[in-house]
Amino acid sequence: MYIDLVILVLLILFVIFFFKDFSCFVYFIALFDILLRIFTFIKLNIPLQDIAAVIDNYIPESIPSLLSQYISGLPYTLILWLYILIFIIFEVYIIKIFWKKKK
Repeated sequence: MYIDLVILVLLILFVIFFFKDFSCFVYFIALFDILLRIFTFIKLNIPLQDIAAVIDNYIPESIPSLLSQYISGLPYTLILWLYILIFIIFEVYIIKIFWKKKK
C-alpha cells in the first residue's frame, strides 16, 4: 500500500502550508529522516521481537528506502539528488547555528 508515502506527503504539505518557510521544510525532512533511522536502530538493537516486527512492518528505514519502494529509475535518482541537496542545506543551517553560538 501507499499509506506510508501518503503520510509523508501529507506531513510535508502540512509543514509547507503551516510554516511557509523553506528552512522549516529542510528541518522537517532532516528530523523525519533521523527519526526513521532511530527506529531502525532500535529495531536492530533491541532484542524484543514484537517491537522489531512492528517497526519492520510499519516504519520504513529512511526516506530514501521509502521512496525506493514506489519509484525507480530516473525519477528516483532525481528525487534522491534533491534529498541530498536538502541535507546539504541542513548541514549549512547547522554550521551557521554553531558558528553563531561560538561568537
